[in-house]
Amino acid sequence: MTQKSSNTVWHNATVTRIDRERLHHHKSVILWFTGLSGSGKSTLAHAVEDYLHKAGCSTFVLDGDNVRHGLCSDLGFSDSNRVENIRRIGELAKLMTEAGIITLTAFISPFKADRSAARKLVPHGDFLEIYCQCPLATCETRDVKGLYQKARAGEILFFTGIDSPYEEPERPELVVNTQSLTLTESVQSVIGLLQTRGIIKNPSAA
Repeated sequence: MTQKSSNTVWHNATVTRIDRERLHHHKSVILWFTGLSGSGKSTLAHAVEDYLHKAGCSTFVLDGDNVRHGLCSDLGFSDSNRVENIRRIGELAKLMTEAGIITLTAFISPFKADRSAARKLVPHGDFLEIYCQCPLATCETRDVKGLYQKARAGEILFFTGIDSPYEEPERPELVVNTQSLTLTESVQSVIGLLQTRGIIKNPSAA
């Protein structure tokens, strides 16, 4: 990790977050989807974004695989690299919140401390943790990439749920049981959370 420069000064923008939220006609927020590989994080995040986009909201999904193609392409999957991966995502999501966007992140983010650090980057209420709860056995049956099989064969090291731990959220804003709920029901759960928190005014517009 490079040392932080002492010659940088935060510049306050002329256009504020509130100005941008008014333009978008909704509040900005981070929806932090977390769960095991195969728990449905990406599927749910993109389905929620599709719903919100059709309702006229400004959104963007930060997907785990996509981010590792660019912003985090220099990182592996050791514990220390996972920590740095989530640190970068947290900082990026914070900037997108300032842009007035509803940001959806879909990362395993297995460690409580890292999720807590991301939460602390933004004001209270701007970080909504959504736990995609699904048993490991079910996640393995959904393993279209064959990652669990490779991990159990020792071909992939530090794989969450096999030889690297996943620390379940203790007090997430929402728990979505992706084993028992349909995708439509899961989306409605998230939209209901946004409505309750006053992030969006008319969630039925889609």
